[in-house]
Amino acid sequence: MPSAISPPWQEKASDFFSSSGSKIREAGQSVGEVAKDAKGNVADVAERVGSAVKSRWALLQEPSTKHAVQERLISAAAITGMFLRRGFSETKDKVNVGKIKVEEAAKKTAQKSKTILTDIERWQKGVASTDVFGVPIEVTVQRQQYGKPVPHILVKCADYLVLSGLNSQFLFKAEGDKNVIQHLVSMYNQDPNASLPEGVNPVDVAALAKYYLASLPEALTTFELYDEIKGARSSIHAMRNTLKKLSNVNFMTLEYATALLLRVSQKSLLNKMDARSLAMEMAPVIMWQKERKPEFYRQYWNHASRSSSKNMEPATPHGEWDMLADESEEMDASSAIPLDDGMPIDFGAIEVVQCLMEQHNAIFTDANETVWR
Repeated sequence: MPSAISPPWQEKASDFFSSSGSKIREAGQSVGEVAKDAKGNVADVAERVGSAVKSRWALLQEPSTKHAVQERLISAAAITGMFLRRGFSETKDKVNVGKIKVEEAAKKTAQKSKTILTDIERWQKGVASTDVFGVPIEVTVQRQQYGKPVPHILVKCADYLVLSGLNSQFLFKAEGDKNVIQHLVSMYNQDPNASLPEGVNPVDVAALAKYYLASLPEALTTFELYDEIKGARSSIHAMRNTLKKLSNVNFMTLEYATALLLRVSQKSLLNKMDARSLAMEMAPVIMWQKERKPEFYRQYWNHASRSSSKNMEPATPHGEWDMLADESEEMDASSAIPLDDGMPIDFGAIEVVQCLMEQHNAIFTDANETVWR
C-alpha cells in the first residue's frame, strides 16, 4: 500500500524543482551573453592589434623612419665593434704581459738549471772547469788570460793589499769574515779573472790568498823537493840552486808570494806582522809534506770562525826560540812539536819561508823581481 506524502512537502519539492529549472535557464542565457561579449571583445582586440601593426609597418616604410633605424643600427654596430676591438686589445696586452713573464721565468729557470748542472759537475768530477780552489796550479795558470805565470787570484789579492791594506793589523793571521771569504771563493770559482769588490776588508783578502794556497793539491815547494829545500835553508847559494828545480809556475808563484810577504813585513810596526810571524802563519800552506796537507783551512769555509782579529793580541818582540829557552838544548829545531789542536809545527818549513822573505832578492836573482809601485 503506497505511503502517504503530506501535501506541504510535495508543494515544497515542486517549488524547488520549478525554481531550479528557472535558474538554470537564466544561467544558460547569461553564459550565452558572456560568450557573445567575449567573442566581440576578441574580435575588437584582434582588430586593434592589426591596426597597430599596420600603422607601425607603414611608419617603418616611410623614408625618414628607415633612415633613423639605419642610423641606430649603424651606431649600435659601431659601438659593438669598438667594444670588440677594446676586448681584443686588452686580451693582446695580457698575452704580451704573460709572454714576458713566461720568458723571465724561463730565464730564471735556465740560470738555476745551469747552476744545478755546475754543482752536479763539481760533485761528479770533484771540481768544475772554472774552479781555482783545489785545482793544480799549472791548470789554473793555463786557463787564465794573464801573461804572468802566477794565479790571477794571487795577483789581485797582492795588488789590493799593497795599494790599500799593508797597514791592517794581523794580515795572514786573522781568519777573516767567514761569509765574505765564502762569497769570494765562490766568485773566483765562477770567474777566475774576477776583480775584488771595492771596500773589502784587507784581512779578508789576505785570508783568501792564504786559503787558496792551502787548497792546492800539492805545495808550492812540491813533495819531491821538500827535504832538499828544507836542507838548503842555511845557504843562500844552495837554496837558489834547489829552487831552480821547480817548474816555472811554482817558482814564479813562490817568488811572488814571498815578495808580498816581504812587503807586509816591512810595515810590521803598523800591522804587527814581522817576517817571523808571517813565516809561522804561511809556512804550513807554502811548504808541507804529502801526509800533512793543511786540511784544517778547508774546514774553516764550513764552520764558524773560532776567533776574530779583535781578539788578537799584539805580537811579542821575542821569537819562538825565546819561549823554548828553558827546554833541553838538545832538541832538534826542525822537529815537529804538536799544538793544542793536534797540528804539529814544522819549524824547518818556517825557517825556509822566513829565509825566502829576508833573503828574497839574493835567492830569486833569476826571476823578474816583483815590484809594486
